[in-house]
Amino acid sequence: MFNPDKFNWRIFNPTEGIPKHVCDWILDDQSLTTKLRNKYTDFNVNVVSQNENTPYDCELKLLGAIKNQVFIVREVELIGSQKPVVFARSLIPKTEDTKSILKIGSKPLGEILFNDPLIKRGHLEVGNFNTTWARRSTFTIGTTKLLVSEIFLETLYA
Repeated sequence: MFNPDKFNWRIFNPTEGIPKHVCDWILDDQSLTTKLRNKYTDFNVNVVSQNENTPYDCELKLLGAIKNQVFIVREVELIGSQKPVVFARSLIPKTEDTKSILKIGSKPLGEILFNDPLIKRGHLEVGNFNTTWARRSTFTIGTTKLLVSEIFLETLYA
């Protein structure tokens, strides 16, 4: 559904002219789940898939993944006003550190990542493909690094 290799990823540069209504979302360093719950009273998560899969090369590179590492790729739609407003893709290596996260079902991953002070967020990258904007960052749980990419759909800004 989402191919991160198509996006032009980089560290945010304030002089590049990203529209303000987009910056308000992609540069916010708090939980996207919390922000969406504040905007939409009917916010919920639709799990599109959560299966063992092979990440894209750009994702593996960012994670510094080792060969033959097993990943769960979780793809979800974040729903507001009964429409998808954000598409999220998470790469979660199967390790002892991630056992509990892999059992969250339709619970938002952001709720866990931002509510546990032992989980550390890495640097934020922004990306665009045509007029679609996205962000991604790594999170470290114990010794395991996972990747969360969020694609902001036009319906979010309506």
